[in-house]
Amino acid sequence: MNTKRIDFSKFSSIRIGPIVEVALIENDVVPQGHFIVGSANNVLISPTPPSLMTLSKEYDFIRLETDGLHIGAATPGGRVVSFCKKNDIAHFEYLSKLPGTLGGMLKMNAGLKEYEIFNYLIAIRTQSGWKQKSEIEYGYRKTSIDEVVFEAVFEAQNGYSAERYEMFAQMRSNQPNDPSAGSCFKNPPGDYAGRLIEAVGLKGQRVGAMAFSEVHANFLVNMGGGTFADALSLIHEAQTRVKTAFDLDLQCEVVIIDCENMTKK
Repeated sequence: MNTKRIDFSKFSSIRIGPIVEVALIENDVVPQGHFIVGSANNVLISPTPPSLMTLSKEYDFIRLETDGLHIGAATPGGRVVSFCKKNDIAHFEYLSKLPGTLGGMLKMNAGLKEYEIFNYLIAIRTQSGWKQKSEIEYGYRKTSIDEVVFEAVFEAQNGYSAERYEMFAQMRSNQPNDPSAGSCFKNPPGDYAGRLIEAVGLKGQRVGAMAFSEVHANFLVNMGGGTFADALSLIHEAQTRVKTAFDLDLQCEVVIIDCENMTKK
């Protein structure tokens, strides 16, 4: 089994994590007992994580076939947008503003507003074979996918839109530039996590080098040298205060990876 040495304090978007040997998924062989990470854009990794694995470069591809647009699960969103622009393919413009690779986007049904990765999905290929979209449960930032995804096929419709591209760029213009894992919490139905965090006095709140951003309260940012413990402290504080004030349970959009809990908290 081949491995890749990754320093997550440099590789992850939030700049937190240890240096570990990560197993490579190659030729559709998935190492047992490992937790998958992609480009580490929406994860918070503890100093003592479980065994990790990631897709090799063989799953970084995009091609137009007769049945649709085939995209490998290790393909970055930016590459998809470039391909669609060149080939006049519609409905993928928003991926330019979503960090990460396709596999993670599929797992969490990533998107912006009503534009979601599942909107034009046809099927995915996993360890157990092809699964049609109708066989997968999905909703706002969640799916029933519980296997490693190797690739997916999407509807390929003509009509790349520069206007939609610019619209999505504007939708992301209020995000902080500091290292973060993206939106920290899912928006509760009919409300916004950022508003709730600000309402309980946590916008700008800092523990060590971690803080809820002054630019957008739902972004947990690393001001330089932040730790897993500091980040977890702020996450729990926000959940506690919002529960007390509004009787709402904030659900993490960030995936917290440690040996005790490898799910979204």
